[in-house]
Amino acid sequence: MTTIYLDYAATTPMLKEVIVEMNAAMETVYGNASSIHTAGREARKALDAARAILAQQLDATANEIILTSGGTEADNMAIFGVAYARQHEGKHIITTEIEHHAVLHACEKLERQGFNVTYLPVDETGRVAVSDVEKALTDETILVTIMYGNNEVGTLQPIAEIGKLLKQHSATFHTDAVQAFGLEKINVEQLQVDLLSASSHKIGGPKGIGLLYARAGTKMDSLIYGGSQEKKRRAGTENIPAVIGFAKATQLVVETQQQTRQAYNRYKELLIEEFTKANIEFTVNGHSEYMLPHIFNVTLPGTDVESFLVNLDMAGVFVSSGSACTAGSIDPSHVLVAMYGKDSATLRSSIRFSFGHDLNDELVREAGKRTVNIVKRLVK
Repeated sequence: MTTIYLDYAATTPMLKEVIVEMNAAMETVYGNASSIHTAGREARKALDAARAILAQQLDATANEIILTSGGTEADNMAIFGVAYARQHEGKHIITTEIEHHAVLHACEKLERQGFNVTYLPVDETGRVAVSDVEKALTDETILVTIMYGNNEVGTLQPIAEIGKLLKQHSATFHTDAVQAFGLEKINVEQLQVDLLSASSHKIGGPKGIGLLYARAGTKMDSLIYGGSQEKKRRAGTENIPAVIGFAKATQLVVETQQQTRQAYNRYKELLIEEFTKANIEFTVNGHSEYMLPHIFNVTLPGTDVESFLVNLDMAGVFVSSGSACTAGSIDPSHVLVAMYGKDSATLRSSIRFSFGHDLNDELVREAGKRTVNIVKRLVK
């Protein structure tokens, strides 16, 4: 039986070209980029070249790219870094109820340290209102952190509109763009964000490497102390092969961005076609227009997410609920709770398909057929 991986929003298999590039780097680029000898200078040259590639995809400058261990560290660096650097100016932070836990848990810790956090609601499509952001702003607001695109339902947030609003306010603006980087055309100047997080393993690159874009002049404390790496913003010897892999993956996904987006939107249509043809009941979650192309979150009434995921796994279809799994049980998705309420039946019958580079029409259609068969067996 052919297995079909449809959980690319969780992580992606590494692109073959990335593996080749990294293997070459591990064999030849062994120096410490802080060393002044030839081996160190070669490592520095490779590091600078990779950083320039990453910056280019955001229309940023290379000096504005801080390399991190991934999206979680980038989010933490942005939130704690700004909070601690600007706490003498105010202690109010604005975020949303549907953020990734890397943001939500960071904000919860700051609340325990005396900060005041406003968690904005979203509508049934998972989208926050710019007017709600405006109403929440106070003279004490030092940070607004709102994700670019949601990792569970795929809804895109009005980041450019919020950026425009915040030009009239002193608050620092951060967006978690981990799911959007590589799939969306992101220009930090057009968005008017001060900080932006991205991660390598979501785009076919290696795990353990990410970035934080930090606009020049943004006030932010360091969280890791040691050497002078990353212009004293993030200490630690750089993982050169991983940075090279991240840059290579970024180049590859940007080169094929338009075709990839078209393919992923077609995959959604194929799943909808299979579900409709089989006459099973389903509802697509998220916004119909403002949507990441690779995420397809669907409610299948009458199913239970835990048994459904087990049955899909046994059928060779690897998907996700998008919910938190703790001690063998699946907690309701905080995103769906924010969209539909804690008593909605949707919480127990929604799963997330997410697409990536190893898929094709035939595989996606087959996944749809297997899903239909399980639904018909489980729903009486």
